[in-house]
Amino acid sequence: MSIPSASLDVPTRVRELADGAALVPVWRNGLGGLTFRTDDGRYIKWGPLDDEANMRDEAERMRWARQWISAPEVLEQGQDDSHEWLVTVAIDASSAVDPRWAEQPETAVRAVGAGLRALHDALPVAECPWEWSTQWRISHAADRGTIVPEELLQAPPVDQLVVCHGDACMPNTLLDDEGRPTAFVDLAALGVADRWADIAVASMSTLWNFGTGWEDTLIEAYGVEPDRERLEYYRRLWNET
Repeated sequence: MSIPSASLDVPTRVRELADGAALVPVWRNGLGGLTFRTDDGRYIKWGPLDDEANMRDEAERMRWARQWISAPEVLEQGQDDSHEWLVTVAIDASSAVDPRWAEQPETAVRAVGAGLRALHDALPVAECPWEWSTQWRISHAADRGTIVPEELLQAPPVDQLVVCHGDACMPNTLLDDEGRPTAFVDLAALGVADRWADIAVASMSTLWNFGTGWEDTLIEAYGVEPDRERLEYYRRLWNET
């Protein structure tokens, strides 16, 4: 994932959704999906159809989660034969991997850890209609033709069930100007699972964004001691599914 060049070609559908507003590209994902900010206070997310984490699911989960946490308001969601899109109201905040935090990695890492804990504490397990359990993820992967190694079929005993973000990588927490967690994005996989499924991925993502040495800092900010067995298991499961 990266910040795209301002000179890239804007897809026709994105221009239509912009409806005359100026567009600034802010994100490109590994599948070729693009996110733009408009000058009238919206974000337009566009990309190829994705069976693993589609924007229809994302819109549905954001609408549900906004009852308890800060997440973008959905304005429109749709798709055609090859691509999908999502239009949301912009939140006055920046991604935890925005260039402004490059010189303050500890601030960003601690904010993501604290934010993840706040999300887990706020979202009600009993009212969540979706799951993200190991069994669900393995089954979902099999439906896409991905077979998980046998040694990952049995997860460690559940430590604590929470409503997991489902993609708790650092870019998906938004920070305010003081470096405090303020909102969450990319909730397409949100569902009930052991909290370590999120903690493992969030801490692992510090390596991709800020290099070595920050994994345990995020876990400390979350408020628990590192559980090496669960961290290893859920990181491997993430890479396999």
